[in-house]
Amino acid sequence: MQTRKTLGRFSKWTAIVAITAATAGCAGGPMTTREKGAGIGAVGGAATGGLIGSAFGHPGMRAAIGAGTGLGAGALVGDYMQGQEQAQYQYNQQQIQQNQRVIEQNRHETQRYQRTEY
Repeated sequence: MQTRKTLGRFSKWTAIVAITAATAGCAGGPMTTREKGAGIGAVGGAATGGLIGSAFGHPGMRAAIGAGTGLGAGALVGDYMQGQEQAQYQYNQQQIQQNQRVIEQNRHETQRYQRTEY
């Protein structure tokens, strides 16, 4: 009987965390990489905490602790990944600008050769 009651609490807390994470993700605009990492960490932490809690008692409390820990860890990982994305974007923009300058130089040089041939 205790196992069924514990699993019922675990399911309730899992549903609450999942609904909260899904609702928070739909709060407007696309989610950043940091927010995605935080959400994944929170859900994963809550699930892990709930499973551990259901084995040792107090699944709700353990799920909440796991969600908080997962949220922090996920946000840190997401922040790092977002920084990497921004650095890659800046590098790509610099490469595009450099390529555009080379194309323009080649275009001018081609036009100059065409004028001197005729």
